[in-house]
Amino acid sequence: MKFLTVSFIRPLGILAALLLIVTSAQAGPPLICHTLEIGNAKSLPWTDHSWNLTGNESYNLKNLVPDTLAILDSGAPVLVHMETLRRATLYARKNPQIAKELITRLMARAADVSDGQHPGALALFDAGYLAECYKQWIGRNLPHATDNLPMDPNPAANLDGYALVKQAISLRGQDPEMEFAAALITLEGPQPDHQQRVLRATAGAAIDPLLAQNLKMHFNGASGITVAELLSKSTKTNQ
Repeated sequence: MKFLTVSFIRPLGILAALLLIVTSAQAGPPLICHTLEIGNAKSLPWTDHSWNLTGNESYNLKNLVPDTLAILDSGAPVLVHMETLRRATLYARKNPQIAKELITRLMARAADVSDGQHPGALALFDAGYLAECYKQWIGRNLPHATDNLPMDPNPAANLDGYALVKQAISLRGQDPEMEFAAALITLEGPQPDHQQRVLRATAGAAIDPLLAQNLKMHFNGASGITVAELLSKSTKTNQ
């Protein structure tokens, strides 16, 4: 019986992993295709209840870089940074020059974390998170999501955004919202790092009402799995 038990564990684990990958793939890239709740905080203009742009927006892309930087420098919570960078990525794909300018500005901002103007941890986080957002959206062909969008090269293709996010967490210390961001980035690995990010984010939600609200939200606005359940399943699958 022991041998039978062992023989079934690995196939079941592989099946669970495949189901998790299919679930997240169907829902879309987690950093892009899921809107974060930020309350009444200011972010980039957004007129639709969906995660994606409608194509009817009147926002002037020439303002994207200065508007994004102004929000990131406003002292807003990390969740606001995450949602702002998600929206910025969706806008930036429309114009490759602006997309490159935005990531270049954020990387330069992160390169000098001791300039006294930007909190070092947040500057690193912003550059890293935007790089990971770009990787999940710019230059990718996602059926029914990126139809008719340009397939320009990704200016963050050679950047290790997650490494910057990890540096930010090291500088910042305990920050459950940054841990939540890291958990989303590593949804499909690497492990076991992802497991620790999920545990820290979940524990921190006990004293962070906005984070707790985001964990309770249904992933991608669907009526099925919640964000917390998705992250929890990912940790169990990889154990």
